Amino acid sequence: MLPADTDRGHESLTAKAIEAPPEEPGYTSLYISGDDGLRLHVRSYGNRGASNLPVVCLHGLSRTSADFHALAIALAKNPTEPRWVVTIDSRGRGDSDFDRNPDNYTLPVELSDLRGVLIALDMPPAVFIGTSRGGLLTMMLAAARPTAIAGAVLNDIGPVIEAEGLRRLQSYVGKLPTPRDYQEGGNILRGQFAEQFPRLGDSDWLAFARRTWKSRNGRLVLSYDPKLARTLEGTDLTQAPPPMWNQFEALARVPLMVIRGANSDILSSATVTAMRERRTDIDVVNVPDQGHAPLLAEPDLIHRIANFIVFCEISVRQHH
Repeated sequence: MLPADTDRGHESLTAKAIEAPPEEPGYTSLYISGDDGLRLHVRSYGNRGASNLPVVCLHGLSRTSADFHALAIALAKNPTEPRWVVTIDSRGRGDSDFDRNPDNYTLPVELSDLRGVLIALDMPPAVFIGTSRGGLLTMMLAAARPTAIAGAVLNDIGPVIEAEGLRRLQSYVGKLPTPRDYQEGGNILRGQFAEQFPRLGDSDWLAFARRTWKSRNGRLVLSYDPKLARTLEGTDLTQAPPPMWNQFEALARVPLMVIRGANSDILSSATVTAMRERRTDIDVVNVPDQGHAPLLAEPDLIHRIANFIVFCEISVRQHH
């Protein structure tokens, strides 16, 4: 595990010409090598020696660890319950290396990466917050290494994934036009996602753009490998993929929160109902005026998640 490299001066100087994103203080960058040597980037927030239950955040298919920044800062700096929070860039996303072989952008490989990162960090049992694909990884981890998880938040994902949503993902992942600056990027994203997020304002779309593109050699590039699109190619999107009820059942021993965007086309209300039929104790949160996936940045929702993590902590103590 290596600390963040410091050779970023040139990149930031170049980026200023195209409106560089503001610095995001509050975390330390760590780099961890996967089994195949590929370098994975991790944001570490707060004190890793904190006695409170730690939190691990896993992003969606074409997203990055930056999506959790507001949530991670709030949890790490909570005056009464400060936590160590780790947000992980999967291979091919954010500041993790892109894979020369895009066929490795699979859930089994990413699960192996995740387990390797947890071992390298000597991560104790933690609450996992998984958005979309990150939620699938959380369920898979529960099946593969159940003692790693002390609680789980599934953000707009469940055992059944709607084919309609996957078709929408296939239409834009790796295919967004390249903006000249972040302002134009925000306009591109508004055109793509306004139907799912009708209440976002100009500043929200601009912030979304800063998390979707990054500056490199004086121009904006996607913050993920465009070849991730191959994960959706060759998939029969006329029907939903096989359900993951067995992996969902692996979470039966820990507290579970399910967050659903009211406009989601990935997690249906029918699937949430089916999940509750199997587990009556699920804490279900519906987020109005947001689609796939809720941004986890609103104070009320962050407060709700923080309270759930405290509940997970109480549950851990009761079982020991």
